[in-house]
Amino acid sequence: MKIKAAVTQISAVEDTQAMIEKHVAAVEEAAAQGVQVMCFQELFSNLYFCVVEDYKWFELAEKIPGPTTDRMCELAKKFNMVIVVPMYEYVQPGIYYNTAVIIDADGAILGKYRKVHMPHVADCGHEKLYFKPGNLGFPVFDTRYCKLGVYICYDRHFPEGARILGLKGADLVFIPAATLKSVSSHLWHVEQRAHAIANGYYVGTCNRIGTERLADGVYYGSSYFVSPTGQILVQGSEDKDEIITAELDLSLIRKTRMEWAFYRDRRTEVYGDLVIDEP
Repeated sequence: MKIKAAVTQISAVEDTQAMIEKHVAAVEEAAAQGVQVMCFQELFSNLYFCVVEDYKWFELAEKIPGPTTDRMCELAKKFNMVIVVPMYEYVQPGIYYNTAVIIDADGAILGKYRKVHMPHVADCGHEKLYFKPGNLGFPVFDTRYCKLGVYICYDRHFPEGARILGLKGADLVFIPAATLKSVSSHLWHVEQRAHAIANGYYVGTCNRIGTERLADGVYYGSSYFVSPTGQILVQGSEDKDEIITAELDLSLIRKTRMEWAFYRDRRTEVYGDLVIDEP
C-alpha cells in the first residue's frame, strides 16, 4: 500500500487567524496534490514564543476541542485527509501542554500526543515555563491510511519514545519542530534518520522557516521525509515556504524489518539500567 504524505514549513506572523488561514490554504493545496496524511509545524498558529519568558503568551492557549480544531476537523472531512495539528493546549488555569491533535479523515479527533520532554535551553527554549510534561505516553493512532505516531521537537533527542512508537506498530512518525540554525542544524539530518533506521518506519519532520521577532536566529526549514532504510526521500529548502510531499510505500516497512531484524534481536532482559533514574 502506498500513501501520499505532507509536512509544512510556513513563515510565521504574529496573528493567529492569519496563521490559521495560511495553513487552511496549505491543506487545500495539499489536497489538490492528492495528499492523504499531513502535519503542521510545532505550535503552528503563531510565533514560537518559547524563546522568551513572558506570561502574556499563555493567552494563546486553547481548549481541545476548540475553534482551531473545529476548523481543521471540517477540512479533514472535506478532503478525506488525516491532519496532525500541533498547538498550545489549555486544560485549566495552570495546566497547559504542547500538544499535537490527530484528526482522522472523517473529521473526528482520534486523540492527542502531549510533548513529553520539555527543554530549558538558554536563548532558544524556555518550555518549562509554558507547558507541563506530557502525560499520555506515546500513543499510536490507527488512522484511515496508516498507523501514526507523533514526537515533538525536543523529544527527538531521546530514542526511548521513538522506540516505543515502533513497538506499538507505527508506520509513520511525524516530528514537528521549531529549531534554529545556530542550535541544531548539525543534528537535523542525523537524529531523525536514526529513528527511522533503528525502528524501521517512515519519519516526516518539519521545521519553521525564516526569522521571527522573538528569536535571535533563523529557522532553517529543511523539512524532509526519510524511509525505513534511512534514505531521505524529499527535503524542503532552508529559506522558502513550502509543502513537502512524499509517496510512502508501506510495504517497505515489513521488508526492512525482516531484513534488519532489530526487533527480533532486542534483549529486553538486559536493558534494566534504562529505567534507573540516576546512573
